[in-house]
Amino acid sequence: MYNLSYAEVMDDLCSDQRLNEHEAMTIVIEKLNSASELGIRSPEAVEALFYTRRLWSYFLEQLADDGNELPVETRANLISIGIWVLKEAEALRQWQQEDFADIIQINSIIRDSLDG
Repeated sequence: MYNLSYAEVMDDLCSDQRLNEHEAMTIVIEKLNSASELGIRSPEAVEALFYTRRLWSYFLEQLADDGNELPVETRANLISIGIWVLKEAEALRQWQQEDFADIIQINSIIRDSLDG
């Protein structure tokens, strides 16, 4: 019988950060697609926008970290995209717009770029 600590299990699960980011983006995109189908006023839209904001807030925090090894220009571009995503999510949350297509498309492009 194997006795693995929580830390060992988490190390195995999180060993490939890019894969984790890709999977997180896939989950967010699925939630946004569901929200798009069910409408801006659905509980699914609230959940999708909540997770989108959480994920992009995490990304922005990581991109702003001086220890981030991405090239400065790439980081700056991704930060700009992240700010746009957060603004778009807020406009959707406040029902200032109802079309999820742009936010889904941008998230899909970023997610696909994580494939390498």
